[in-house]
Amino acid sequence: MAENRASANEEAYGEGVPCWVDAQLPDVEAGKRFYGELFGWAFEEAYGSSVWALLDGDRVASLAPKTDGRMPTVWTVSFATFDAGALGRRITAAGGQVVMAPFPVGDLGTAALAADPEGAVFGLWQPGTHPGFGRRRAPGTFVWAELYTRDTAAANTFYGGLFHHALFGTDAEPDFGRAHVTEVFPAEMPPHFLVHFRVTDLDDALGAVQRLGGRVQAPPFETSYGRVAVVTDNQGASFALLQR
Repeated sequence: MAENRASANEEAYGEGVPCWVDAQLPDVEAGKRFYGELFGWAFEEAYGSSVWALLDGDRVASLAPKTDGRMPTVWTVSFATFDAGALGRRITAAGGQVVMAPFPVGDLGTAALAADPEGAVFGLWQPGTHPGFGRRRAPGTFVWAELYTRDTAAANTFYGGLFHHALFGTDAEPDFGRAHVTEVFPAEMPPHFLVHFRVTDLDDALGAVQRLGGRVQAPPFETSYGRVAVVTDNQGASFALLQR
């Protein structure tokens, strides 16, 4: 898929389009060193104690310190919405749950955290001054979100009901797939979203991950959307590298 610079309009991030990713980390400074070296990101202060990750000046992700040591060290994908409260009610009605009710993030927008009926957690983002990715699908940026689930048919029904146009509309170009947990992960792995970042050379990127203190969780495998490897950073947050 060609490089795409997303713009701040409804057409770019309609309801249900993955529009942002953020990492909750024990040590943001260590995260800056790891991801700065891996993807060429620069950083600047964002809201509160979080930082924007920038690629050539475009916002591509954010890193935030964990406020509670019991929280997972994790990358979270957020889906765009024009009304986080209304979408939260639809999620609940469809059998999911609202984990964290919508809350304002300064003037940037409104965030919420939800889970699907199998417990996979995802974010919601209702934009204010921050529409989402300044760049996506290019090397060093978000390119795909894969939901690992034990019931892909049920997941298609749930997310298709919430985000039908984004997933199945005639002009849809979804960056969101569904796969069985057991295809890559141990059977006991809970359902979850895996954030994918695009790389130019997967083998080179895997070498960099290991040099920087991360590890390879699943070596390269072929998918319908490209060649993928699953890794963890030097603090334990899992993500995927995608070459296409």
